[in-house]
Amino acid sequence: MNKSGLRQHFLHLRESLTPQEVEAASELLCRRLVAWPVLREARTILTYLAFRNEIDLSPLFDRLLGKQWVVPRIAGRWLVLYPYDPTRLVRHRFGMLEPAPDLPVIDPATLDVVLVPGVAFDRQGVRLGFGGGYYDRFLPTTPALRVGVTYDCCLADALPCSETDQRMDWVITPTQMIRCAPL
Repeated sequence: MNKSGLRQHFLHLRESLTPQEVEAASELLCRRLVAWPVLREARTILTYLAFRNEIDLSPLFDRLLGKQWVVPRIAGRWLVLYPYDPTRLVRHRFGMLEPAPDLPVIDPATLDVVLVPGVAFDRQGVRLGFGGGYYDRFLPTTPALRVGVTYDCCLADALPCSETDQRMDWVITPTQMIRCAPL
C-alpha cells in the first residue's frame, strides 16, 4: 500500500477510537512517559496539542513540573516554537490549537526532547504524518531526542520511507517503548 492508502487506513483506525479509548490510551502513555528517566531529566520538551483523536499528552504539563514546555505553530511551510501558555492559544485554520504568534520564539537548538505526533509509526522509527512535511522539515533543525507517540493500533511492522522522511529515536505506545536502531 502507498503512503496515501496507509494514511487513510491508520487515520480510520485512530478516528474510530471512542473518547473512552482515547482517554485510557492517553493516560497509560502519559504514565509511561512520566516514569521514563529520559523525560524526567529533560529540561525543554516540545510536545503537541492533541488533534483529531491523537494521544493527549496535556496531563504531562501538570505531572512533570519544572519543565519548559514548548508547542509548535505552523508558519507557512515551517513549525515555529513557542512556550506553552494555556491562556494564549488560538485555533489554526486546520482546526488545531496553537500558541499565539506574539509569544517569544523558542530556539530549536535548546530542545532536549521532541514528542512527535503521527498518523502511524513503525518499529524502525519511520513516521507517517498527514503529508505536509512540517516535522520532516523541522526535525533536522534540532539536536533533540525524537520520540514518536502513537496508539498500539497505529504501530506498523514497516512503513515506506523516502529520503526526506525523518526517523524517530524512540516510538512509544500505551504498552510499548521501542528503541529504534539507527540505519
